[in-house]
This record gives sequence, C-alpha cells and structure tokens, in this order.
Amino acid sequence: MPVTTSTVDLTGLSAARGGSRRLTGHLTRPAGPGPWPGVVVVHEALGVNDVMHRQADRLASAGYLVLMPDLFTDGGAVRCLVPTFRAALSGQGRAFHDIGAARTRLAQDPDCTGRIGIIGFCMGGSFALLALSDGEFDAASVNYGRPPKDLDKALDGACPVVASYGARDRTLPGVASRLEAALDRLGVVHDVKEYPEAGHSFLNDAEVGPRALRPLMRVTGIRPHPESAVDAWRRIDDFFAAHLTAQDRQG
Repeated sequence: MPVTTSTVDLTGLSAARGGSRRLTGHLTRPAGPGPWPGVVVVHEALGVNDVMHRQADRLASAGYLVLMPDLFTDGGAVRCLVPTFRAALSGQGRAFHDIGAARTRLAQDPDCTGRIGIIGFCMGGSFALLALSDGEFDAASVNYGRPPKDLDKALDGACPVVASYGARDRTLPGVASRLEAALDRLGVVHDVKEYPEAGHSFLNDAEVGPRALRPLMRVTGIRPHPESAVDAWRRIDDFFAAHLTAQDRQG
C-alpha cells in the first residue's frame, strides 16, 4: 500500500503564533496502522516541488508521519522568497511560526506518537539549524543549511542533529567543520559529514529550477550526486530511528 498525501490548512495554528495569514501544508501518511513519529519537512528555496514531495514520500515510507508546510503559501514564491530567506538567516520572522504550526499539527494528530523531528534542505536546512534549541524537536537533519553567525548561541541546548554537506558546494565552504566543532563544544549528540564529490542540493534526485539556469547551477556545484545521497540517507535513517523511533519504543 503506497503512502497517501493530503493538503491541510495550517492557517489557524500559524495565525495563533503570529505567522502567515494563510498557510497550507502537505501531510503524508505511511501505509498501515499508526501511530508513527512525526517529521516536519522544510523545503528548499525553490519551494514545494516534485523533488520535495518525493523526499516527504521517502520519509513516510520509512514510517514517519510527515508534514511539509508551504512557506510560500501567503504570496507565492516571488513575493515570499526574500523575506523567508531573511528569516532563515536572522532567526526571526513568520516562517519560524509557520514551522512551529506544522509541528503543533503533527503533535495534535492521533496518529503521531509525540516524538517529532525536523529535516530541512538548502534554505530549509538553515531553518532546521535555527530550530534546534527551541525544545520542540527531538532530532534534526540539516542538509546544506547556511549557519547563523553565532553558532554557539544558536545551538545551545540543541536536540541531536545529523548534518550533511558537500565539499564542492561553493556557497558553504568550511561549514561542516565549523558546525561539528560547535556541536562538540556544546556536547550536542551529532553526526556531521562532508562529502568530497558532492555540491549543493546533492540529496535531490533530479535537477530543479528553470531549465535555462541549470547549466549555471551545475557550474556552481548545485546538482544531484546519487552516490553521496545514498550514504547521507542511510545516516539520516539511522539517526532518526535512534532518536525518534527507538526512543518512542523505550517510552
């Protein structure tokens, strides 16, 4: 039996937090009976697309109740991209309230165990990094997310984190080592890895964005790298199983 996806209205939960005036999300349920741990998926800068849906489907197939809020609901990608990026870099803005609304929706679902993780890609990885220490998530997967200036402050009290970066990502040189050093200093449980042959967005299973720009994106290191993606997903699966699924069984 395949996973099933439905669109849910998150407006009430978001507005109550001071988030977007209109917010929808895509809720993907595993096959079979629940309950399951939850995972909030934070999409990349190009928004909710087929690649992001397949990432959500993959997580649901692994046994997670998945909710991906569309951070561009209230205004579309063109109007929302810049302020959403600013929020990802500053740690403030309605997008954080929208992500919190998605987490609350999962927690309220009778098919959720109550243990909830977050995974972010590109811009979403930046949001995941800044959501680590708010106490709402039990584990996080950060994928080529840009770190805040004050890493130690942002990560103080963080939940366990698994992070993946590409050495050929020209937009984030040295970030993996900086992140790992900060997590070491703070004593946060973590698994950080930089892949020598991978660039930005290497976990995507297909190229995205306008076709005319794809050659330029390849030159700047923005492209899938299946070999690295296989290992990164193995680590993510193992990490979430340890901190979301196994912890729930122990409880």
